[in-house]
Amino acid sequence: MSNIDNIKNYTVIDLEMTGLSAKNDKIIEIGAARVRGGEIVDTISTLVNPKQHIPQRVQELTGITDSDVENAADMDEAVDNLLNFIGDDIILGQNVTFDYSFLKQWAVNHKRTLSLNAYDTLKIARKCLPAEQSKKLEDLCEYFGVSRKNAHRALDDAIETKQIFEKLLALMDEKGEPVESKPLVYKAKKQTPATAHQVRQLRELMAEYGIADIISWDNLTRSQASRLYDEYRSKYINRCVDGSE
Repeated sequence: MSNIDNIKNYTVIDLEMTGLSAKNDKIIEIGAARVRGGEIVDTISTLVNPKQHIPQRVQELTGITDSDVENAADMDEAVDNLLNFIGDDIILGQNVTFDYSFLKQWAVNHKRTLSLNAYDTLKIARKCLPAEQSKKLEDLCEYFGVSRKNAHRALDDAIETKQIFEKLLALMDEKGEPVESKPLVYKAKKQTPATAHQVRQLRELMAEYGIADIISWDNLTRSQASRLYDEYRSKYINRCVDGSE
């Protein structure tokens, strides 16, 4: 049986985040589409409040601003809803281990077991496309003639990933090579809560410089507290020293 005939049921996912680190950054948007018989039968699209500032470069890339997520879904609620939506499905994604790392870190922090198998369009593309062809999602869309709409918005990217996946399956069929799902592997350690000293130090700095409080203090980790303190010191204290304010 061909790949196209054999692979018809899965859930494709895409996440947008504040940055590249599953330890320090947060999800800001979730998109997923359930595929049955090769057709999308259900979708979810959820903005998520990261309880931290969205860097300007990410706002420009995604179009998602701090004000957009101010009243958005809580992280725990949104991720729990996504995992329930996925259920026992194999997932599909573009460089899917990256998205999975954020889900795995959340699961470890919440003492949840998470083990998923996946198809990865990035890895499949590396097998069947010329080496000189860029394997980025936007370039794969151009290569296969897939319409690119609302770039870097989670559900749109997920749907485009499904379309690219189907093109790749056809190419793998031409080569006579089977496509198989693989277990996702990402080692995550439970993050340690911020110390009382870190919380006090950070609160004092924020109060002194009038920094808006959008921090989820109950979920703040040591590494996040340290990063935020250094970020705020660099942004506010050094600016004042330089006389730019």
